[in-house]
Amino acid sequence: MDEIDQIQTSAEAAEAAAMPHARVVHSDPDAPRSPEQQPLPAALARKPVDQKSPAEWAYERLILYIKNFEEQLDSEHEIAMGFTGSSTGALRIEGMGFFDPDIVTFYGSDDSGTKTQLVQHVSQLNVMLRALPKQVPEREPTRIGFRLVDDLESNGDT
Repeated sequence: MDEIDQIQTSAEAAEAAAMPHARVVHSDPDAPRSPEQQPLPAALARKPVDQKSPAEWAYERLILYIKNFEEQLDSEHEIAMGFTGSSTGALRIEGMGFFDPDIVTFYGSDDSGTKTQLVQHVSQLNVMLRALPKQVPEREPTRIGFRLVDDLESNGDT
């Protein structure tokens, strides 16, 4: 093997190590495309995965899932998250963030409108996205996923 082949192979190996891998199978062949089936947005691909903290990488992928979920909602529902393994109820997602190296935060309100915040370590991350009826029927539904994606795209590096 000559030197050029070794350099190309090393570069390909480094690229492969930095690229995310994803797979999904749906029982319905006509199911809407999910984040695993879509190309990674340019804003997320700018920084190699191996240079991101667990919190940053979890935050970015959660944004993809939230946006995808909201794209499938009708105009009468908004996104919320349920707490897996808990009877706490749901948190209407009004904001999301991360704190390196390992904390993801969710801001919002519960079913009764009480201000709620979840601070979670990435190793404990379990998020169940839910569709809840809008709080104010006459108002347009709130779509946090689109704001999160806009923020990623405008700020470049998170």
